[in-house]
Amino acid sequence: MLRKWFKDEEGQGMVEYGLIIGLIAVVVIVALVALGPKVKSMFDKVNTELDKAGAGAAASGGGTAT
Repeated sequence: MLRKWFKDEEGQGMVEYGLIIGLIAVVVIVALVALGPKVKSMFDKVNTELDKAGAGAAASGGGTAT
């Protein structure tokens, strides 16, 4: 009876999938924490350039063709 219980592998696959999903989640979280400041800096730089382009277009007549 005890041997049968140890050989029973029912449900083992789901546990393995759960562990894999957990590991992937940890890797994604670590990557986001590590890359977060770089991504924020990149978006800040893009925002600054867009603001400059918008201010330049407004000073030169609106920037739209009519």
